[in-house]
Amino acid sequence: MTKPLLIGLTGGIGSGKSTIARVFQSLGIPIYYADDRGKALLTEDEQLRKEVTATFGESSYNGDGSLNRQYLAEKVFSNNDELAKLNGLVHPAVVRDFETWAKLNCSAPYLIKEAAILFEHGGYKAMDKNIAVMAEKELRKRRVLLRDPQRSAAQVDDILAKQTSDNQRRKLADFLIDNNDSQMVIPQVMEIHQALLSLTSH
Repeated sequence: MTKPLLIGLTGGIGSGKSTIARVFQSLGIPIYYADDRGKALLTEDEQLRKEVTATFGESSYNGDGSLNRQYLAEKVFSNNDELAKLNGLVHPAVVRDFETWAKLNCSAPYLIKEAAILFEHGGYKAMDKNIAVMAEKELRKRRVLLRDPQRSAAQVDDILAKQTSDNQRRKLADFLIDNNDSQMVIPQVMEIHQALLSLTSH
């Protein structure tokens, strides 16, 4: 049996990549939500728990074994070096978890890994093709402020500034989806879906 193609799906905060992922999912394509799994693995993955505790201290986890999110957030918030350390621990755990998941879904024509920082960590290189979801920065900012009212405009600006630029995404992606409100996304997804199916049949 031929292995399914591995497809990366990414986009900046507020681009709507999770919405796009759900459209692919409705077509029967398995989706691995890397950001959600990364959060879950901080509790579930024993090796990762040990590494986090060794790096950030015993207070990283509560007495009941749950992640002490407030403690970790205070450690890494506004400290890029500490955040890089945490990402450096979580990223390999996500890679291991994704490989296991991919084996369980090997009958699909292709698999999608949805990840916010696919290009930042070089994870796109492990994919056969990559899709970037694009939207204008001001629109993305409005979407995030509506979705996450606890965030301030300054916090959203800070996140937007730290993420890969749209120009860089354009260079690295094999497919682009325009998710500005003026564009219909389903026809764009269908076109990419058909292109990927044609690749798997060769």
